[in-house]
Amino acid sequence: MIIYSVTTNIDDSIHDEWLVWIKHHIPKILATGFFIKATFTKVLVEESMGGLTYSIQYLAHSKEALESYYQQYAADFQAEETKKFSNKMLAFRTELEWIDEYTVTSH
Repeated sequence: MIIYSVTTNIDDSIHDEWLVWIKHHIPKILATGFFIKATFTKVLVEESMGGLTYSIQYLAHSKEALESYYQQYAADFQAEETKKFSNKMLAFRTELEWIDEYTVTSH
């Protein structure tokens, strides 16, 4: 499986509006059918540029599924966010390959 990670720094002036928007945006991306689930997290490290930073990890079925998402949807979704929030946000995207998962077992 592949993790598509989107990390976004949001200017304080649009934070509340963006937070409402992203909570509606994530289900739209999941509705494309290329992802199994998404995890929405707040980054706890303070950025020197200010604002608040969030990270969303979308778990894709496969590298091919992620490529299909890019070809069919990514540009439109990114353009929507850029148009709405323009220069008040900064986002970067990372692809990660899922290797293994470990959990604590009871003693």
